[in-house]
Amino acid sequence: MGSAELVPDRSAPVPRVARGFSSAVAGTRWLRPALWPVGIAIGIAAVAPTLAGHRAHGLDAATILTLVAGWSFMASGLVAWKRREENRVGVLMVGIGFLYIVPDALRESSGSMLLASSGLLAANWFLAAFAYLLVAFPSGRAGSRLDRFLVACVVLPAVPLQALWMMFLPIPNALQVHADAGVATVIDDTQRIVFFVAVVVLPAVLLRRWLCASPPLRRVLDPVLFGAAAILLFGLYVVLDKIGAPTQLVDNGFRVVLAAVPIMFLLGLLRARLARSAIGDLLVDLREPARPDVLRDALARAVRDPSLALAYWVPEYAGYVGIDGRTTDLPPEGHGRVVTIVERRGQRVAALIHDASLRDEPELVGAVCAAAGIALENERLQADLRARLEELRGSRARLVETGDAERRRLERDLHDGAQQRLVSIALELRRVERRLAPGSDEERLLHEVRDELGVSLRELRELAQGIHPAVLSDHGLDVALESLVARAAVPVRLTATAGGRLPQATEVAAYFIVSECLTNVGKYAPASRATVGVTREGDRLVVEVADDGAGGADPLGGSGLRGLADRVEALGGRLRVTSPPGRGTTVRAELPCA
Repeated sequence: MGSAELVPDRSAPVPRVARGFSSAVAGTRWLRPALWPVGIAIGIAAVAPTLAGHRAHGLDAATILTLVAGWSFMASGLVAWKRREENRVGVLMVGIGFLYIVPDALRESSGSMLLASSGLLAANWFLAAFAYLLVAFPSGRAGSRLDRFLVACVVLPAVPLQALWMMFLPIPNALQVHADAGVATVIDDTQRIVFFVAVVVLPAVLLRRWLCASPPLRRVLDPVLFGAAAILLFGLYVVLDKIGAPTQLVDNGFRVVLAAVPIMFLLGLLRARLARSAIGDLLVDLREPARPDVLRDALARAVRDPSLALAYWVPEYAGYVGIDGRTTDLPPEGHGRVVTIVERRGQRVAALIHDASLRDEPELVGAVCAAAGIALENERLQADLRARLEELRGSRARLVETGDAERRRLERDLHDGAQQRLVSIALELRRVERRLAPGSDEERLLHEVRDELGVSLRELRELAQGIHPAVLSDHGLDVALESLVARAAVPVRLTATAGGRLPQATEVAAYFIVSECLTNVGKYAPASRATVGVTREGDRLVVEVADDGAGGADPLGGSGLRGLADRVEALGGRLRVTSPPGRGTTVRAELPCA
């Protein structure tokens, strides 16, 4: 038994930067395991001086929260890095953890001014990396100019302005050039203003992105909301610290929310794993054949994407069809939709069209495709059959349309050609008759010829009327039916409430249904009366012809009713014949008229 195979759509080239990053990560796989003990050691080094000196009665809340937040970023980043080496998110989170703890450890190095100055210089570098993580999540790359601008607004005060501030800081440090408290204050104010603008605009952008996202992408972006809250708290801390207000509560709140961000990332990873463990539910849903939409709904639940769509590959047409058998096109790249091709035994089976956020969960999509492989292949065969049926319906409709067009052409040719010539001949004979002596043999013979010509003309008109009624094209269905009923062999009660003109194909079909039925009543059913009803019910035209004749009509036994059924079905309608022996015949047709 073959297995389903996940084939990503490679129509879009992989960016060169992404290829380079993936190659670099693949070449340093030894580094990831080594970072676990290194991270633990740096965290211990950051709190060791505090523990050794018992300052402030040992560890305070800020120190503990700093350690927890840093280790949370390191641990969750290493897990994400291992799971998705091609994505930068894990590396960014590891970097944020180190940048958050290392400066504290360096500043505690009282024996070295260089190390302490390095810690002070890098005090806010973690914010720049954190801002980049928030705007680049989940792909790991900041795409828009606005994203890059916001990151620059955080990098500017955190890196170059921080170094410039230390050059004029009155406190001795390795970068000090000239101690000037006034200049240092101006630089510090500039840093706070730029920081404040960034931390106000950035959360608004992230919140708008979350609100505009699709439901699957919104679930993926949930951790970003916690990051936005942390950024806002940091902005509040910057303002309160400048005006001299108490900041301890806000500072601790910032550290708590910051520590929760990587935990939310881990919960997202756990949720994806739980989703993959729910593949068993998908197998239960697909244990028996079901309607075409059931498979789509089951796959949508499995990947948690209600917008998921299916397209099945039909080799004969070298294209895809939907679950209804109609031709469909795959969406282009870059419209929030991603195409995943499913193959079995090396043959293309179907395409899953899903939310772009699932691109970051290839294991989930692959597991779902593998679990539903047999069902997808079976459904592809059904879709192929539906496509053939749809093509057959189209062919029948085209044949009916071509036949009607040919009928109209023949009717016009008979009316404008042979019929007009016969009328002209009849007029000429009438002129000749006036010149003959009344009662002569020539006059009597000419009168007989003229009568025969009149009979031929009437028969020709009836033939043209049977081919295609001109009254139908000129005056509509109601008038055409009245003309038809007036020529019927038995009394007919007509009820026609179609209401205005209808599509031409519908009018022609309704006319010929009534015509064929009344012809059958006159030829085969010794009926005393008949009824014709033509009513409109929503987007359907209901045509019903009933008689009180002998019944027993077989819709498969003759070409008349069979031809009507073909015409009705070609239009997407239904024809039903009820004809119990001895109880008359009722023919009911439902035709689309929208």
